[in-house]
Amino acid sequence: MNKKHKHNEGNSSGDKNKGTFIVKVEYCQNNTWQGKITWAEENKKVNFRSALEMVQLMNDALEQAQKDSKRKTQNSVS
Repeated sequence: MNKKHKHNEGNSSGDKNKGTFIVKVEYCQNNTWQGKITWAEENKKVNFRSALEMVQLMNDALEQAQKDSKRKTQNSVS
């Protein structure tokens, strides 16, 4: 089995929970990163002030994409 795809076993959502992010770390101050993150699929760019904030931005983007996907699915069924 290819290790690269092993994490998808049992995940019926497939690509719905995936996203591509480009992270540019511009500074490292107060023991954390500051920089810019780009959500590649949506071409949205946001500055972040800490590594934690960067991860939260990524999580928020994926949650929003999942909500949008569900909304589109519901609208197409209606």
